[in-house]
Amino acid sequence: MIIGLAGVVVDDQSKALEFYTEVLGFQLKRDIPLGNPEGDRWLTVVSPERPDGVELLLEPNRNPLSSTFQEGLMEQGIPATIFTVEDAQAEHDRLVGLGVEFTVPPTDIGPAIIAIFNDTCGNLIQIMQEKAG
Repeated sequence: MIIGLAGVVVDDQSKALEFYTEVLGFQLKRDIPLGNPEGDRWLTVVSPERPDGVELLLEPNRNPLSSTFQEGLMEQGIPATIFTVEDAQAEHDRLVGLGVEFTVPPTDIGPAIIAIFNDTCGNLIQIMQEKAG
């Protein structure tokens, strides 16, 4: 068994696609209309380093339960998901240069260096650099 798909709810799929591709650097993998009146899509992105790896589903946030959960995570400062990076400081600096707002700057927590940013679509996202050893 492998993980093939992970998801994050977003408040606007088009805005999320732009942020996750143009700012974060992911690549569009699937964009399939769901045929509902709201115009929702099965929308996934992948890392250009692993185009056949895990897909991230940018899921429309229309369910009141998921909206409450998403808002609760944001209010408590809890990331919706975590992306690994080779160099947290370099990635932080790159993203800040693109206008990304961080709520937690690169912080050494022992076995890793983490930072947390706002994805502009209702979520906090953590980046994590694992330290050797």
